[in-house]
Amino acid sequence: MNSKKELFITSFGLFSLFFGAGNLLIPPLLGYTAGENWFWVAIGFMITAVVIPIIGILAHAKLQGTLYDFGKKISPRFSLIYCILIYAISIAIPSPRTAAATHEIAIHPAFGTSPLLTSTLYFTLVLIFVLNRSKILSFIGKFLTPLIVIILLMVIGIGLCSSEMVTSTSQIKTPLVSGILEGYQTFDAIGAVVVGAVIIISIDFRNKGSFKDKKALIAKSGWIAGLGLFIIYAGLISVGAYYGSQIDINSELSSDMQRANLLRNISITSLGAFGNTILSVLISLACFTTAVGIIAGTADYFKGLLGNSQRIYRITAIIACVLGVIVGQLDFHSIIVIAYPILLFIYPVTIVLIILNVLPTQFATSLVFKTVVIVTLLFSIPDVIGFISPSDSLKRFISYIPFAKYSFGWVLPALATCLGFGIIDLKSKKA
Repeated sequence: MNSKKELFITSFGLFSLFFGAGNLLIPPLLGYTAGENWFWVAIGFMITAVVIPIIGILAHAKLQGTLYDFGKKISPRFSLIYCILIYAISIAIPSPRTAAATHEIAIHPAFGTSPLLTSTLYFTLVLIFVLNRSKILSFIGKFLTPLIVIILLMVIGIGLCSSEMVTSTSQIKTPLVSGILEGYQTFDAIGAVVVGAVIIISIDFRNKGSFKDKKALIAKSGWIAGLGLFIIYAGLISVGAYYGSQIDINSELSSDMQRANLLRNISITSLGAFGNTILSVLISLACFTTAVGIIAGTADYFKGLLGNSQRIYRITAIIACVLGVIVGQLDFHSIIVIAYPILLFIYPVTIVLIILNVLPTQFATSLVFKTVVIVTLLFSIPDVIGFISPSDSLKRFISYIPFAKYSFGWVLPALATCLGFGIIDLKSKKA
């Protein structure tokens, strides 16, 4: 296949696999609540929703393996447990969330159907695609994503040009921190380690090139997809800030479908009813492709884990789709609330593993991997407990940890551990 065509298909396919998990519902409301501070919220959001995922794809390009390879320097047992947790979370939260987003954006406003009917039909189609996974990336990259990008750019461009460019007073006290934490909800860092393996396998189906060629292709595709994510996310946040203030959605903001209502009103006001219909269809397709990528990646992992059995692949895909139907009964906002404490625990470890895997091998040794991950896990626990059941004693304890009040108590300890044990390891080798 032509190298430029291959790069185009892989980049757009990767962008859509990231972007479709209902992520377009998050930035507009974030911009709306940030108001005058939307720029700082956008900076924070980009760190966890764009920068870290790009680094995750670069790590995949370096490893040319599966999710298991991300944690194998710690121990085989840890890597196994981590993989099972990540895939379980992926099919239990972001995958069903795509069905909820599709229902709230496109299906319910048009047909008034129940979430059960929507999620049942949705995951039946997902299962069909997953069982024919070799065509996933090519189909997504050639047809779906270019259309999605064009429509979203139209919504952003027309929305900004026709707005009064006036923002409301910010409802967020710490915009940079709020942006970073809200970026967790995109699941893009987890998506990088999960769907990155799907990208590698899909490339193998199309092109038996050398390791070096595949590494270059994946890395370039990651940068291009990241740039696309940056433009769309920043655009949607700014539209929410500037254009949202012109829309009367106070009554709708108290409902469970507040995110979908805001985006739908913006698209209707900027493109009209017909434009909103097209947007709804294309966004539904984007969510659909993400669900396909997540479930295909999960089925791939368990297939490889249990004797490379195609039967295991099919069984895993069916279980994931059934789970998607069950959890898909919840609305988008409820799924986000449920996901928050889980993300406070698993996201820091995922970020640390991504960064360690792109560092030079001579620095990121097995010792560094083990100590940094252990420290990260330990300092993430207070964040989770504090969110679920805050107590006065825990608050006092957290007050002694730098940045812990912002749910980033793990950052400095992990960084100090990485530098400290990295330097010790290098000196011991030289000695």
